Amino acid sequence: MGLTTTCIGAYPKPGYLALPDWFDDLDQPDPTGGWLAAMRALGAEAEVMLDRATRDAVQDQVDAGIDIPTDGEVGRENYIHYHCRHLDQIDFENLTEQPVRSGNYTARLPTVRGPVRVAQKFLVRDWRRAQQHTDRPVKITMPGPLTVADTLADTFYQDPAALGKDIAIALNCEVHDLARAGCRHIQIDEPLFARYPERALDYGIENLERAFHDCPAQVTRTVHICCGYPDKIDREDYPKAPRDSYAQLADTISNRTDSWPRPTVGWASWAASGRSPNFATCARRPTRYRDEAALLALRPSPADHLLLRNRRK
Repeated sequence: MGLTTTCIGAYPKPGYLALPDWFDDLDQPDPTGGWLAAMRALGAEAEVMLDRATRDAVQDQVDAGIDIPTDGEVGRENYIHYHCRHLDQIDFENLTEQPVRSGNYTARLPTVRGPVRVAQKFLVRDWRRAQQHTDRPVKITMPGPLTVADTLADTFYQDPAALGKDIAIALNCEVHDLARAGCRHIQIDEPLFARYPERALDYGIENLERAFHDCPAQVTRTVHICCGYPDKIDREDYPKAPRDSYAQLADTISNRTDSWPRPTVGWASWAASGRSPNFATCARRPTRYRDEAALLALRPSPADHLLLRNRRK
């Protein structure tokens, strides 16, 4: 039996879908600018265009032989703020300028003004839009609490662990709605675990567990961690995540998850070599997540095609 394959990351937006794409300029100072206006400009054609783009992304993956396709995230301005637009007390009009990603660049960010709660559930809709185009199980992705908190300005909590806790509770609502709707593959993206392993160990893993709390056993839970974007890997002037991040996280995650059922899945990553490979290897290690978990780096190898990324988070 071969390795089961899936995709990590966002597909490029097709030319006919006139929406801003964060990946065109990762360090742009206004990562949320223009998206709402662009959606409004699509008008009555918005749903038709989003359905077409999602169908094309799904079909491309199916044609490539991917076992568990995603929706391509083609309707999102980026993988973080799209979700934040569906949460209460996150202000997208009065932005706050602050350093991002260990001070790599400065951006004008949406600002937390009060307790974060679910404002509008939406991921079941996105999953159904993709699932209707294939008989293969579609995986839905969402950003993790630590990564979201680091990509917002916070004027309310002044405590990233507390902010992450409320984000996790909001994510958990989507997890359970997806499971009830029939989605069997849910991924949470926590690339910031690699950049801030101490924060991950202190409260990030706990909030990740909170986001997946009571997730039904039939749902495959995936967690994605990476060391950075491929176009930055070889830039000496761009601070990357520490190379020993995975080693710092591995034992703690293993020790905390030994009691979980079905401890069988692979841990994988992309930047262990400091390069930018297309594929990652997979090794068997105990994990709290069932069947599949994109977690820890071993060694990139084109021979073991576990996770195919079109764009890296």
